[in-house]
Amino acid sequence: MSRKLIVATAQLGPIGRDEPRASAVARMISLMEQAYERGVKLIVFPELALTTFFPRWMIENPNELATFFETEMPSSETQPLFDAGKRLGMGFYLGYAEEVVENGTRHRYNCSIIVDEKGEIVGKYRKIHLPGHFQPEDWRPFQHLEKRYFEHGNLGFQVHDAMGGKLGMCLCNDRRWPETFRVLGLRGAELVMLGYNTPMHYPQAPEHDHLQDFHNHLSMQAGAYANGCWVIGTAKAGCEEGCDLIGGSCIIAPTGEIIAMTQGLGDEIATAEIDFDRCKELRENVFNFALHREPGDYGPICEGAETRDRMRADITENSVFRAH
Repeated sequence: MSRKLIVATAQLGPIGRDEPRASAVARMISLMEQAYERGVKLIVFPELALTTFFPRWMIENPNELATFFETEMPSSETQPLFDAGKRLGMGFYLGYAEEVVENGTRHRYNCSIIVDEKGEIVGKYRKIHLPGHFQPEDWRPFQHLEKRYFEHGNLGFQVHDAMGGKLGMCLCNDRRWPETFRVLGLRGAELVMLGYNTPMHYPQAPEHDHLQDFHNHLSMQAGAYANGCWVIGTAKAGCEEGCDLIGGSCIIAPTGEIIAMTQGLGDEIATAEIDFDRCKELRENVFNFALHREPGDYGPICEGAETRDRMRADITENSVFRAH
């Protein structure tokens, strides 16, 4: 039985601060229709694909901040995307800002979902490696307040059976941490999908600016190769509200090779046929975890968890999502 699937990375150009969701959804549907013409069955959209990257601003008005979050999925504004996927027989990955009430408490997460070809949500992920800072810093040309606006994800790195394979998710900064791909690999992920919003300028170390595209691909290619899995990375790209974002959306084979990549910084798709069975080329050989992995010697990876958890609790206690 063939386990091949034609997939697409669906890069989005800039989304304006005042651009309505209906516009972003229409742009994504247009990309889906282009992908359908190429036989695509699974398409990957960016992180925070429904809005501009709002953590670049200090937003003190709680009502304004709330406008960037989804309280239901699908909603009346996003239902057309689900309808298009079902009509085209195409599954998709979508990143967005989630607001949810659980056990009587409101929470906000940087979130992504997998929707299958029937229009059903079959997996959810909440971002774990939140970058940036909590308090606004005047010296920065733009802010990166993910730690202020989002909680640490509480769903872990799960793997979902869908679209004929085992699918995993992460978001943006997660790709820089090898543990992300290793946990997903240990759980059998054959494809890892991730969206990102990555500035070209890195204020803390501007001497690294010219390496942004290199580091983006390096982390994803290494994750693919070291875990014998496919990776699809999708950017929100271009000059968004004065902030230049990298592109380079791509599809990466389990060998670490980029086999398809977007060429510009606007709305664009790149497609390729993937074969889930190719994961065996690595997992039954050089990266046979059962035969070659030595977890007994990896203790330092998890040391310091108690200190980390105390610091995280302090941030959570003072953060925006607890304050309103």
